[in-house]
Amino acid sequence: MPRTALRVRRWAAIAVLGGLLAGCGTTGGESGTTGPAAGAGPRTSTEVQPIKAATEITDAKGVTVSLEKPPQKIVCLVALCDDILVELGMTPTATNSAVLAHPEFLGKEKAAKVPVVPGGFLSPEVEAILSHRPDLVIGLEDTHGKLAPALKGATTFWPVQPGSWKDSVGYLRDLAALTGRTEEGEKAEKTFRARLAKAEEARSDKTALIIFGSDENFGVATPETDVAAGLFPKISHYPWKSRGVDGSYSLEEILARDVDVLFVETLSFGAPDGKLSDKLAKNPLWSRIPAVKNGKVIEVDSEVWAKGRGTRSLGVVLDEATAALR
Repeated sequence: MPRTALRVRRWAAIAVLGGLLAGCGTTGGESGTTGPAAGAGPRTSTEVQPIKAATEITDAKGVTVSLEKPPQKIVCLVALCDDILVELGMTPTATNSAVLAHPEFLGKEKAAKVPVVPGGFLSPEVEAILSHRPDLVIGLEDTHGKLAPALKGATTFWPVQPGSWKDSVGYLRDLAALTGRTEEGEKAEKTFRARLAKAEEARSDKTALIIFGSDENFGVATPETDVAAGLFPKISHYPWKSRGVDGSYSLEEILARDVDVLFVETLSFGAPDGKLSDKLAKNPLWSRIPAVKNGKVIEVDSEVWAKGRGTRSLGVVLDEATAALR
């Protein structure tokens, strides 16, 4: 895969192995779990612990965020932030994500009213961020951490790094505590947990696969490197393991695994230039994959599937995935 694609996917699906939900008592427990299906892990509990409002939290990665009062003006540099704010009934003061346009978020009309931070995801402009006089700026640690010195003294910067759905729930709870929107946070967590538990109960025996890319040099989303893919062993047969940043799977290997349902994330760099599935169709091996033969190739919204990573995005992933896996 071209270096640009690897870079974009790296921030779209960061691997944080062994992430634990912790920090200031704002994370939910996993008590009351039951036996899992093979390879699926413990059954997800629908129990939600109360969230307590706080002016200081320490997140699952050990980052402490301290504010004098609940933040009202929040600038989002990563889609997880937009996702959480929508779950809490809030709107970003400014964003550089397109996820808000999805109908399960604000929709195109309302999303168009949210100011966009110039510079794109990789290089958002500090001056533009500060022009909004934010109380809090949330970005991806390994991409936006470099902005921290320039933001220091003018606002509070919170670097996040989700590696699993549990991390996403932890960040939801933490921001709910900081904003005082505790009931909204508990409701959002409850809704997501119920969705996941329901999907686990109806776990499919079909083999699923998520691939991503902008051209024939595609990549495979694995549970170790992708938050959305981390859900799939719970709801299907998902025999894909990470091979590191420079390793991936060939079409020959995918063909050998008899994939029943194939989800495709087309990543665009600049103007859209066609679907990844259409480009891969030029390879004669593509038509031999069972999912292709049976019309079970689903092009999904990469803004939600690859970049969202919050409970609302992951809820959409679960709904779309379980429908296709029936």
